[in-house]
This record gives sequence, structure tokens and C-alpha cells, in this order.
Amino acid sequence: MSAQAATGGRSPEAEPAPRVGLLEGVRQSLTLAWRTLVQVRHNPFELSDFSIQPIMFVLLFTYVFGGAIAGSVHDYLRFMLPGMIVMNMLFVTLYVGQGLNTDLTRGFFDRLRSLPIARWAPLAGRIAADQVKQAWSILLVFVVGLILGFRLGPPGVPGMLGAVVLLLVFALAFSWVAVLVGLLAKDAERVQIFGFTALFPITFVSNVFVPADTMPGWLQAFVDINPVSILAEACRGLMLGGAVATPVLKSLAWALAIAVVFAPLSVWVFKRKL
Repeated sequence: MSAQAATGGRSPEAEPAPRVGLLEGVRQSLTLAWRTLVQVRHNPFELSDFSIQPIMFVLLFTYVFGGAIAGSVHDYLRFMLPGMIVMNMLFVTLYVGQGLNTDLTRGFFDRLRSLPIARWAPLAGRIAADQVKQAWSILLVFVVGLILGFRLGPPGVPGMLGAVVLLLVFALAFSWVAVLVGLLAKDAERVQIFGFTALFPITFVSNVFVPADTMPGWLQAFVDINPVSILAEACRGLMLGGAVATPVLKSLAWALAIAVVFAPLSVWVFKRKL
């Protein structure tokens, strides 16, 4: 009796592949990360998606709101740019969820199911590729700021490099939130909707664009514990001078908490999807 007849006319599902070792899983993750990056070469518009928007935001907020909020375009750019880099980092992570959702809905992971591949490798590969995109996005916003007149404070280049490392660490953790959304969403458009409904409130109700002490007292309480505010404060300290140790440690604590909660949850949902 044929396998198809034994299953009542249905094609038998492929058996899941055996487990692979950690080092092999890392190699597979890097391979899948490279696949994601190569896609940008074939679809350069994907690069423009997270390049044009941050440039527009920097220009609009600097020249439209700068004079009204800080009394000087230059002073506002100095305050706002580190926070804008933080905000842009969070929105770039959404592309992890969108790309993952697209692969799921188009059947890419169905082809991986029977291969000897670590179940977490596709997720880790997406996130690893996102780190390259994040670095590009951070550099782009910073260069635009330099062109507009932004200058680093006393920490100088080492402080800027420290801010980049901190941002990439936080992006690595927060990407697991985007991964979970990408796994649960019905289509890529719904992942984008998540960005507008969840990320906009937590980024605007923060100290990214205005100092917290200009807000009502009840709102300041939320702003002070908002991880976006804490990360923006850490980046300002590293890039311009000021408090560094406390906001950096708090940012790393938030990153660890986010990763501990959302990474295992994302892997569990992914396994159920397969």
C-alpha cells in the first residue's frame, strides 16, 4: 500500500529533522542572515524604506518644531538627535517581524521543516541581519545630524561608539518582540499596524522630543520608567556628556528582561507554527 493511500489520499507530512548542535545552528543562522541581506541587493527599495523615513523625521522635527520647543534649531537638534536615533532603532526592528511573516505566509519555512536545521536558526538569522540594517540606520541618522550641525560632546567618538553598541544590544533584545508579532500576525501589513498602535505611544510619551519636566506630573511618572526614555537618556550621556552609568545599566536591564520574556515565547510559537 502506498504512503498516500495509507494516509487516506493525503500526502504524508515530512517528519521533523533531528536536532543539530549549537555551533551548527549558529552557522545556519549566519547563512540565513546572509540570505536576508542579499535580498536587499535584489530589492533596493527595502533599504530605502528604513532610510528615507528617519531623514524626513530629523528634518521635520528640527526645522518645524526646533525653534518653538528649544528656541533654537541648533539647540533642539542637539537634544533631539540621540532620541531620534533611539526611536528609529525601534521602528527598524519591525522589519524583522515583517520579513519573518512574509517568509511564513509564502511557505519558505515549509521547505525548511524537513531539513536538519535548528528550529531557532531562522529567527536568529533574521535578527542577525537586522543588526546590519540597524547599524546602517544609526549611521545614516547620525550623518544627517552632522550635516545639520550636530556635534558630539566631551565623550567624543568613544562615547558615540558606546551609544551604538548599546543601541544594537537593545535592538537585539527588542527584535524578539517584533518576531513574536510577525509570528502571530495574519499578514505583514498587520505587523506594520502594530508599529503605529504600540510604538508611537511609547516613543512620543517619552523624553525623545521634549524634556520630561515639561509634562504634567502624572505623565512624568510614566516617562521616567519608560525604557525609551531611559535609553534616550543613556545615549545623550554617551554622545553629549552627562549621566551615563545609571541609564546605561537600566537600559541593559530592560534589554535583558525583554529578551528573557520574548525570546523563549517566540521560539515556542515558532515551533507550534511548524
